Amino acid sequence: MDSSVRLDKWLWAARFFKTRSVAREAVSGGKVHLNGKRAKPGRTLNTGDELRIQRGEDEYTITIIELTIRRGPAAIARTLYEESEENRTRREQLAEERKLEHQKSAARVRRPDKRERRKIVRFKNKFD
Repeated sequence: MDSSVRLDKWLWAARFFKTRSVAREAVSGGKVHLNGKRAKPGRTLNTGDELRIQRGEDEYTITIIELTIRRGPAAIARTLYEESEENRTRREQLAEERKLEHQKSAARVRRPDKRERRKIVRFKNKFD
């Protein structure tokens, strides 16, 4: 456990972002709020701080439990923070809705294949 940890390093260690530079850009771009306010990447964190992280279409509201700058396995990274239950259910519900929308658009109209084109030509020739 470290006594002072930069915000961007912790986000990287907790596996919210793949690289530190991406974490730094997200914080600078206003995608991460610390205790309800925008923060800079070099801001030091304390246990008990609340983070709101916007990552793509997902929004995480978490409370920091442990500080570290070491990036480890995902199972250990999940022990560094606690996500509120209502936030988790809302995020999972929105993900499910996006999945259903994607499935609807996946059945998109496509061009007819060779066999279907032949059927269309035969059908049109009946009325000529």
